[in-house]
Amino acid sequence: MRLTKTEFPEGTPIDSYGPGFFRIGGQVYHGPVIARPGAVLPWGGTEDTGPLLALAADIDVLFLGMGASIAHAPADLRCALDAAGVAVEVMSTPAAARTYNVLLSEGRRIAAALVPVGGQPPQAGKSNELM
Repeated sequence: MRLTKTEFPEGTPIDSYGPGFFRIGGQVYHGPVIARPGAVLPWGGTEDTGPLLALAADIDVLFLGMGASIAHAPADLRCALDAAGVAVEVMSTPAAARTYNVLLSEGRRIAAALVPVGGQPPQAGKSNELM
């Protein structure tokens, strides 16, 4: 079998995640983040709808990673995103990060709003690698 390196011409992939953090493009971000082609932004979590609504004209779908397991998005958040025309896929953060990377490699118009998985920060070098 021949393996081909995944290319990300339009943005920076999510490298890994761990308790309370994400590593994106080699840089570590603590707390919730919004990842989109060309930018990573700190995010205030599901109550912080403004940055998500600002993405409406630039994306076709938003992956909402709710932490270590799947959880429902707050109704107010879903309604606001729906009214803005933003399609939302709610899933666990690990699944949202992987899905984001796959569609990013295809050049799709996407973003991911990610709540970190819980727990204490990892020991040096301990994280969940994605690609």
